[in-house]
Amino acid sequence: MELKVKTSRMRLFATMTVITLGFVVSLSAQAQNASETLYKSKCAMCHGADGTGSATGKKMGAHDFTTAEVQGMADAELSTIITNGKNKMPAYGNSLKADDIKGLVAYIRTLKK
Repeated sequence: MELKVKTSRMRLFATMTVITLGFVVSLSAQAQNASETLYKSKCAMCHGADGTGSATGKKMGAHDFTTAEVQGMADAELSTIITNGKNKMPAYGNSLKADDIKGLVAYIRTLKK
C-alpha cells in the first residue's frame, strides 16, 4: 500500500513537472513572437527584417545587428540605446515598457551571423 502511494506521488510530480515545462516553453515562444512583431513594427524599417539594415537605414547609419560589434554590446548598453535613442535613432523609452525593450534586446541577439 505504501509503495502504491509513493508511486502515485512520483507520477503526479512527474506529470506536474511536464505540464510546468510545457507552460514555460509556451510562454517563451509567445514572448519571442511578441518581440519579433515589435521589432518588425519599430526597428525593421531602418535595421531591416534580418538586422543587416534596410536601404534607408544604411543611408542614415543604422547599425547592422548581425555584426560582432553589435552582438558584443552588453544588454544594458543596447537597452540604453533603445530607451534613449542615439544619433538619428529616436528614443523609445516613453513608448515602450521595460519588458518590451528587454524583449527587443533578446530578439536582436537572435540576429547574429
